[in-house]
Amino acid sequence: MASADLREELECSICLTLYTDPVTLRCGHNFCRVCIDRVLNTQDDSGVYSCPECRDGFNKRPTLKRNITLCNVAERFRSTHPYQEEITRIYCTYCIHSPVPAVRSCLHCEASLCDNHLRVHSKGPEHVLTDPSTSLETRKCSVHKKILEYYCTEDAACICVSCSLAGEHRGHRVEMLEEASEKKKMKLRNVLQKLITKRKKTEESVKSLKEQGRKVKEKSSGEAKRVTALFIDIRRRVDDLEKRVLSEISRREEKMSLSDGIQKLEIKMYELSRKMRHIEELCNMTDPLTVLQEPDTGDLCDPEEEGGDEDTGGHDGGDDEATWGHDGGDWSAEFISHTLSDIIRYVNVTFSVKDPADILLDVSTASNNILISDERRIATWTWKTQNRPKTAERFQDCPQVMSKRGFTSGGHYWDVEIKQSELWMVGMCYPSIGRRECQSHIGYNNKSWGLYGRRQLHDYNYSVIHDCKVTPLPHQISSDRFRICLDYEAGQLSFYELCDPIRHLHTFTAAFSEPLHAVLWVCYGYIKILGSRNEEPSP
Repeated sequence: MASADLREELECSICLTLYTDPVTLRCGHNFCRVCIDRVLNTQDDSGVYSCPECRDGFNKRPTLKRNITLCNVAERFRSTHPYQEEITRIYCTYCIHSPVPAVRSCLHCEASLCDNHLRVHSKGPEHVLTDPSTSLETRKCSVHKKILEYYCTEDAACICVSCSLAGEHRGHRVEMLEEASEKKKMKLRNVLQKLITKRKKTEESVKSLKEQGRKVKEKSSGEAKRVTALFIDIRRRVDDLEKRVLSEISRREEKMSLSDGIQKLEIKMYELSRKMRHIEELCNMTDPLTVLQEPDTGDLCDPEEEGGDEDTGGHDGGDDEATWGHDGGDWSAEFISHTLSDIIRYVNVTFSVKDPADILLDVSTASNNILISDERRIATWTWKTQNRPKTAERFQDCPQVMSKRGFTSGGHYWDVEIKQSELWMVGMCYPSIGRRECQSHIGYNNKSWGLYGRRQLHDYNYSVIHDCKVTPLPHQISSDRFRICLDYEAGQLSFYELCDPIRHLHTFTAAFSEPLHAVLWVCYGYIKILGSRNEEPSP
């Protein structure tokens, strides 16, 4: 049930307001106690009592029983609808037997009138009629008891004619109430318009803040999922590392097992002890014949043993121990350190650098053997010379192009996709890199750092290059997408393979002294700069 319909059910039919201390008659109808008391008091003169609702009669004054349930419901409704103020109904002053709503109030008579009493009311000029009001005394001067007709502009007060002519407002500038009211309304309208404008701006600000809050919430949710996935991957990597190291330790332990050698040595110790006891017995004999009849003492020893301990496994064991000490311990520490460094770099790249840099290629630097796409994200090698003008910015002797944007601070990354290319290089360079010599190629100078790929038969060979120093990469690379990450303040430029999970390839460390621009070198095929984290590779 709607609140308006419920309110109607909870209104007294006499005062037309919410029940106050409701009571019930024998016929079942409910009224406010005060209201039904007043009606019954007017009926007391005739000796006949009836219900105002159904006109059911009673021989004697009916007993009023308090309706506790209805009282609680009305109070609950009143408390839950605090903004639905009770409508103050004004009733005719002269309708005594039953309340009748008033239509006008007379300021002179200080009375409210229904339609019937208004028709017979005096039409004299002193009888000023207004909308129904319960505070008629406030419409008269408290000093002279006359109707307030004027407004004193100096004291900002409503006054009567006596106040203006002989009272404390004599000689003051006064206006008619209607005129003063219109002026005040005009000021209030101006204020209202300003408030409306302010409210509109406030609503727009609230809307903007809510939108920002929604975006922050969405971003926080996405970051939380990303961080959770990151640490799941880190735990997986660390677990894999632990298993690999423990497996290697077990493998080496099995390889270097000494149990067979120990068993052989124990048998030889037993044989040696037996022979020693026999020789001691011969040495203690007094009968020369018995001593001489025994085999020669040299026969008691195994001539093969005199040459050394080859059969004991001592030599092999020593080699295994040396191998473990050199290849096992050092290898494990180096392997763990290197792998953990890769994981840390992976965390830094994945977590600290959040969004890809907006990289657009600078056509003014592109050589004449490179086509630049309209969106300036794809560099394609071409046999056909583009006949671009020779300028100081343009690369002349290599199929190379730089980005328009350079970085002088912060952490940034950008992704590339290489397709159908036999030979390519990607990296970053200073804007002061040469443009005409062969040394302007990526990595063949001290002003650029690059990742190099070259197809040989069905496989690629990969290297990183800086200042003409080529460092081959031992990794087996299967992806054709790569990530270049820059941490300018830390002086680190890193290259990653965009596989699942992302894999670190190499990191250059340098004290950067100029802005760093993205740079591409391509022979056959094309290189595409991926514009966003979720961009799919080209077909």
